[in-house]
Amino acid sequence: MSEIPFESAPRIWSTTLMFSITAAIALVAVPWFGIAHGFSPAAWIWFGVLVCANEMAITCGYHRLFSHAAYQAHPVLKIVYLLFGAMALQNSVLVWSAGHRVHHRYIDDPQRDPYCARRGFWFSHIGWMLRNYPSGEPDFTLVKDLQKDPLVALQHRYYLPIALGMNVGLPLLLGWLDGDLLGTFLLAGLLRLVVSHHMTFFINSLAHIVGTQPYTADNTSRDNAVVALLTFGEGYHNFHHMFDTDYRNGVRWWQWDPSKWFIRAMAAVGLASNLKSVPWFRIQRALLDTQFRRAERQLARQPARAQIELLKARVAEEYVAFTNAVAAWSQLREQWMQEKRRAMSERWEHSILQSRLQELEHTLHLQMRRMRVLRAQLG
Repeated sequence: MSEIPFESAPRIWSTTLMFSITAAIALVAVPWFGIAHGFSPAAWIWFGVLVCANEMAITCGYHRLFSHAAYQAHPVLKIVYLLFGAMALQNSVLVWSAGHRVHHRYIDDPQRDPYCARRGFWFSHIGWMLRNYPSGEPDFTLVKDLQKDPLVALQHRYYLPIALGMNVGLPLLLGWLDGDLLGTFLLAGLLRLVVSHHMTFFINSLAHIVGTQPYTADNTSRDNAVVALLTFGEGYHNFHHMFDTDYRNGVRWWQWDPSKWFIRAMAAVGLASNLKSVPWFRIQRALLDTQFRRAERQLARQPARAQIELLKARVAEEYVAFTNAVAAWSQLREQWMQEKRRAMSERWEHSILQSRLQELEHTLHLQMRRMRVLRAQLG
């Protein structure tokens, strides 16, 4: 199926004008007002607070909770997400999640992925929202679970007044309270909106164009630490597309993922539960599988000589060991599930099965080291 030219779709004037006007005010009016009158410290504080509130509502709420059901949230926390998600002005959570689930289902398909990165940076960043492109139509058959949520349905039904109240009413109220009505509105209202928009849009664009692919090379998603810094942890996007139901994106302890830390904190105070995480063995398996594929491609490009044939043999041996470890792990997981179904009294953490699983994880860890050495030799 050939790509439909972007220009052939009719323009959506509402979003075009909204993005254009808010960007113009942020680039012209905000600097002018700052130079001519100056902004109060409170206006800057509210700007920072509301940027964080918007981004966390999108990452922890719209994305990880509603779109991927990576955990469960108390109604109070859901209401906070729905209010500040509406303030981020990225449509209702029902429309947002419908589009995002389509993106995951048809990633990189120019005809069906709403913000397909293969169509270029501009299209995936903002262009897909400026014209009525067929792939941008929300498929509500994919969000039947969310349609049953009364809070989600309420936000969808009254999205416009909620969004107006949060974007106009709240900044004006804060400005009135701190005595800097216009300054607070310009910073916490308009500049906050523009900054929040593009921070989120970087996930669809840069996180599919620039970065590494440690977990899978089957799609354009990338891990990008800089994008993670700007997007509250969402930049570890290659991991996310491989394990999209995990409540974490930055799975390593040192990776910047404040959304993950916030969800954990909410769980600690009883506002979140059932946090889903992928077993470490599966993560190691994905890392190793990707390394094997890359090593095979590198070897295929090398001219035939004795050293290369030796490396091919070593990679083949490592792959056999890898598949054996994966098979053993799968068998152990099945045994564990059977034990859970039988409700055995012995705790899993202290069982023989747990010890064997830890041994297998250690085996994969050592194999990762050996593969890094082999790939270094391929240069």
